[in-house]
Amino acid sequence: QVQLVESGGGLVQAGGSLRLSCVASGRTFSVYAMGWFRQAPGKEREFVGAIRWGGTTTYYADSVKGRFTISRDNAKNTVSLQMDSLKPEDTAVYYCAASPNYSGSYYSSTMYHYWGQRTQVTVPS
Repeated sequence: QVQLVESGGGLVQAGGSLRLSCVASGRTFSVYAMGWFRQAPGKEREFVGAIRWGGTTTYYADSVKGRFTISRDNAKNTVSLQMDSLKPEDTAVYYCAASPNYSGSYYSSTMYHYWGQRTQVTVPS
């Protein structure tokens, strides 16, 4: 099992920044990628971004590309999501997720077996 603990959510004005962090523990050697998803009220959960655990390859949703940056610190088993130029449409609960799959589409939530408890991000309009 892999446990994920998120932190860093909050309320920020449009145009501002927030940094989310996710610390993984447990069988982290089984993790090949970490991802971030979000779910706004009344909407489906959607992919935000992902990063391969053993490399630097990153993946982003078009809606956040150029504004959000994913990074990882393997020594600390931590993945971070730096969110800049935030917009009201970024308001959602954000989930950290871990994938034990070496290949496949990390854009799909089905690739991820472990999920964090979520953290709220609010950007008032």
